[in-house]
Amino acid sequence: MINYDLKRIKAFVFDVDGVLSSNTISLATNGDPMRTANIKDGYALQLAVKKGFEVGIITGGYSEAVRIRYERLGIRHIYMQSCVKLRDYEDFLVKTGLNDGEVMYCGDDLPDYEVMSCVGLPVAPADAAPEIKQLARYVSPVGGGRGVARDIIEQTMKIQGLWMADEAFGW
Repeated sequence: MINYDLKRIKAFVFDVDGVLSSNTISLATNGDPMRTANIKDGYALQLAVKKGFEVGIITGGYSEAVRIRYERLGIRHIYMQSCVKLRDYEDFLVKTGLNDGEVMYCGDDLPDYEVMSCVGLPVAPADAAPEIKQLARYVSPVGGGRGVARDIIEQTMKIQGLWMADEAFGW
């Protein structure tokens, strides 16, 4: 159970590597990382978008496949090659008109620390770095790439009465 007033949440923002994908990646023959994507995370992400939540991705990595995957789920705020995630998070706030208390951010490692220090609800997957788990208000029982986004989104939408609405029964 998340110890935060989930009725305040209007946005979900996620790191990719170690959060939406596992913290282990295969490498293509050209050296490009090949990431995984959890289907249940994807379902919850697109449902959150349909229900009016702002959803964002802030990742230090770059992959055209990642951009395409999350755009197809309806996510408009995708920041890649983010050197200082706090700058991109601040841009997200300006573009959405939200404040820190309305945002959940899920990260797993040190580059996520600054953003997690600002948001109302900092979340970490079970296998996050110790410093990140210590900072998190909620540590999901599942690891990165194993449904952490689904866990957070589902709990929030249930509290807000949006989980089993009409849009839940289709893509």
